[in-house]
Amino acid sequence: MLAFLIATGRPHRRERLCELFWDLPDDPKAALRWALSKLRKVVDCAERAHIIADRERVAFDANGVGVDFRDIEASLSGDGGDLSIEALEEMAQQLDAILLDGLDGAGDEAFDLWLMTERENALAARAKVLGLLATHPALPPLAVPKWTRLWQQADPGAATPPPRPANAPSGAFCGRAAADGLSRSQPLDPTVGLRTQRIGFCQAADDTKIAFATLGSGPPLLKAANWLSHLEFDWGAPIWGRGFAELARSRTLIRYDERGCGLSDWEVRDLSFDVFVKDLEAVVDTLGLERFPLLGISQGAAVCIEYAVRHPERVSGLILLGGYASGWRHHASPDEIVRREAVRNLTEVGWGTDNPAYRHIFSQTFMPDAGPAELAWFDEFQRLTTSPRNAARFQDAFGDIDVRDHLADVKAPTIVLHAKEDQRISIDQGRALAAGIPGARFVPLDSKNHVLVDYEPAWDTCMKAIFEFLAEYRI
Repeated sequence: MLAFLIATGRPHRRERLCELFWDLPDDPKAALRWALSKLRKVVDCAERAHIIADRERVAFDANGVGVDFRDIEASLSGDGGDLSIEALEEMAQQLDAILLDGLDGAGDEAFDLWLMTERENALAARAKVLGLLATHPALPPLAVPKWTRLWQQADPGAATPPPRPANAPSGAFCGRAAADGLSRSQPLDPTVGLRTQRIGFCQAADDTKIAFATLGSGPPLLKAANWLSHLEFDWGAPIWGRGFAELARSRTLIRYDERGCGLSDWEVRDLSFDVFVKDLEAVVDTLGLERFPLLGISQGAAVCIEYAVRHPERVSGLILLGGYASGWRHHASPDEIVRREAVRNLTEVGWGTDNPAYRHIFSQTFMPDAGPAELAWFDEFQRLTTSPRNAARFQDAFGDIDVRDHLADVKAPTIVLHAKEDQRISIDQGRALAAGIPGARFVPLDSKNHVLVDYEPAWDTCMKAIFEFLAEYRI
């Protein structure tokens, strides 16, 4: 657990740590408290307490502590051209060892996946270090074959480098991708996003911590939060990962978890549409964004619309997918209201159980055309993203949304995309969005899925339309 806290470098919810490291003990919270008390004796000192814990989260304060792998990552965050041969050789020696050796099986499957990802990241760093060594302009000629051979063993796809001129850019012959991990020449690999995204936290107006992540380089594209998101688990999703990786090829993609789910605070007093908009404002202000397009999915579309009306000078365009202007309470029939409230009550009592039947109600309507494997993944993903209580509260909040009176006030270019047979939000609501926003473009998608699966043809249609929209308006 200490290695996990240090390597991730951010706070973790107590419940998540219990799931990762204890196989259903009689009292997991007590087991965690015991472990933290032992760790404090090892790492805390009179000058500083490194184990930081409150009622909800646990973190490791690395101030004054050297973390060798993170130091190497920081040194490699640029092109590496200012690194000496001696520094690169020392990094190569350090990276030759297995990262966090001996920790296999120390936690659950999620921990093993994290450990595997970290080791893959270390291998990529080693390949970059070897490439920088092999092409270093000051490298003695007799050493070139050695480092070139090791580089090509570590990265078989790397071209045999010609001698590098002293004035060449230091990364000119490196076979790895740039520091953001998403160059256009790379195969599309969502796991790269998990390894290379940068996670941070900002404070909302009511002191709620909102987790956000940035990935890639270039002009910003900000995705508003929507329910059922998790900045880390999203990358393994058949519904998000590939799309996010594609968007980050030529953009700085910014995402954040809604309050009440993912890596943001779960124990929150207010879950309402107004604070959803304020959380978006907090992310924008924290990152100092000036002008950018917004991507809104499902209820995130309404959040984007409200933000665009409040801050027209900042929003250069709106991309709305599977969205709606008014929640179900504003147009549902009496029978529909009864059904929705029944599902809400079932959610509160059954969401967190091992039986996926309660969550399956959502997965079947979110992705009716998905295969069994995707549905099973989505069932578990739902359980990990939020608490049963919050899952019910979200349904209440979404039912109250109403931005219909603000559609005509949107000034930004807008594209609305919606599945023709969406089982969760009807296409009529998508058409109403496009009809209400001046000049909005409407793109129907040939799918039944509220959330597109990345292998269906509609996904390609959607991504093509988004990129054409961004290029046309140069936003």
